[in-house]
Amino acid sequence: MSKLNVLVANELEDDDVLQQILQKCGYEVAVLNLNGLELSEVVNTLNPDIVILNLYRPENTVLRQVIAINQHRQAVPVIMFAEDQSTDTINKVIKAGVSAYIVDGFEAKRIKAIVDIAMARFKEQQALKRELEKTKNRLEERKDIDKAKALLIKTQDYSEEQAYHALRKLAMERSLTIGEMAKNVLAMADLLHQNSTQ
Repeated sequence: MSKLNVLVANELEDDDVLQQILQKCGYEVAVLNLNGLELSEVVNTLNPDIVILNLYRPENTVLRQVIAINQHRQAVPVIMFAEDQSTDTINKVIKAGVSAYIVDGFEAKRIKAIVDIAMARFKEQQALKRELEKTKNRLEERKDIDKAKALLIKTQDYSEEQAYHALRKLAMERSLTIGEMAKNVLAMADLLHQNSTQ
């Protein structure tokens, strides 16, 4: 199994303890200074398996960068070690999509477990996100099909069943899904409507 590539963005100067612990766990580690770092760009360039932020407190600029990482197509888990344990900060960190927020330092014996848990939690979050996206797409598709059926009922004097079968037949003939066909029917109707009003 290939080594896990870990990017550590460190706010604490000359603190290589975390790097040493991670290397002892068998990870490939790249360490950069967090100050002034455009984190999402670095993540896009280096493609790490996981990002660890070692900082005093998570400022809004850092949290915005974590959100940007999570919105990217190649999202990665983010672990944050910090000293701020206020409820407000913890809520902001969770909202930004941090996979693990650790406020009591990093003991060598806990690091591997923290990384493993963050990776597992991140995978779970990504699976839920994909499922939500699928459900959203299915609902959109359902709306398009209903609109296309209503259009065919109105313009072709079809019953609801006839409209559905017509859509299905058109979709099969063109090797499209019924949702794609519904979109095409609606787009064509919009086009015809625009031409008739010009």
